[in-house]
Amino acid sequence: MVGVSLKCGDCGALLRSVQEAQEHAELTSHSNFSESTEAVLNLVCATCGKPCRSKTETDLHRKRTGHTDFVDKTSEAAKPISLEVPKATADSEEAIDVDMSGSQPEEMVEPEVDKELLKELEAMGFPVARATRALHYSGNANVEAAVNWVVEHENDPDIDEMPMVPVSGGGGASKSSLTPEEIKLKAQELRILALRKAEKEEEKRAREKIRQKLEEDKAERRRRLGLPPEDPAATKSSAPVVEEKKSMLPIRPATKDDDAKVKRAFQTLLTYIGNVAKNPNEEKFRKIRLSNQTFQDRVGALKGGLEFLELCGFEKIEGGEFLFLPREKVDMVVLNSAGSELTSAINNPFFGVL
Repeated sequence: MVGVSLKCGDCGALLRSVQEAQEHAELTSHSNFSESTEAVLNLVCATCGKPCRSKTETDLHRKRTGHTDFVDKTSEAAKPISLEVPKATADSEEAIDVDMSGSQPEEMVEPEVDKELLKELEAMGFPVARATRALHYSGNANVEAAVNWVVEHENDPDIDEMPMVPVSGGGGASKSSLTPEEIKLKAQELRILALRKAEKEEEKRAREKIRQKLEEDKAERRRRLGLPPEDPAATKSSAPVVEEKKSMLPIRPATKDDDAKVKRAFQTLLTYIGNVAKNPNEEKFRKIRLSNQTFQDRVGALKGGLEFLELCGFEKIEGGEFLFLPREKVDMVVLNSAGSELTSAINNPFFGVL
């Protein structure tokens, strides 16, 4: 049977042309492609006619527009794939641009977001561009939705770039072209596929690092208290390491009603720790006003939140008005260990009892 797509042997992505395969290779550094008889998914919105090439794109379109009906036109759109490498010169590309657009490029501006929510996020230490991006893509709903968006997109390469949107809400883009948001969505989808392979090994390495750090912290505390080093044989036969692992996290839910508050606290703490780890020289990320209402609601009011930050090196200053982490006390090993444990706790409801 004639091939209708090119399949990436590294991540499994299906591509409709050699040009798409080249773009995919540039984006991911994947180089293992083969002809496939599996057609690229083509779900068309029955309301507005927008084509979606993956379930992720379909979900995103559904959330943004409320459209729920899609027609599967995968078989209609499938064509035998050409293996010829496209040749494009500067002149031909210019001509294509003129033909495709037919008009001047649309003016782009910064999106409008809720000013009060933006102030709250800035007070929590988020850069203006990151806070604006989070509010824009989380629907301008509330601080919690924006913080959750930041946690989920923390590793995006453009996380700290100010988003830009067309002045007019509409757009005359060709159906065959991808919008900037769709390109980013595809890039994220490919990153997820690539990272999934190494997920289990990374989790094992992270757990081992956490266990080692916990042992070092416990040994240091025993030394400060003047206690003798713990017998390694006794450690293996008993459960102190597990107990210490539990105590490093600030809050454990007592009932199911507490789960949402606990998860929100973990996500906020992860944001604080991540900001310091990525920007250790920025004082604004190392200083937290304890009276900030958002901080109190999400972390301060829950048992163990302050203690967790103090374990990471933060200390109270100015009469207890601020928590501050001095630059010389920033310990990347401690921050990475804390971040790994928080991430595991957020993603694994059984973390701490394994």
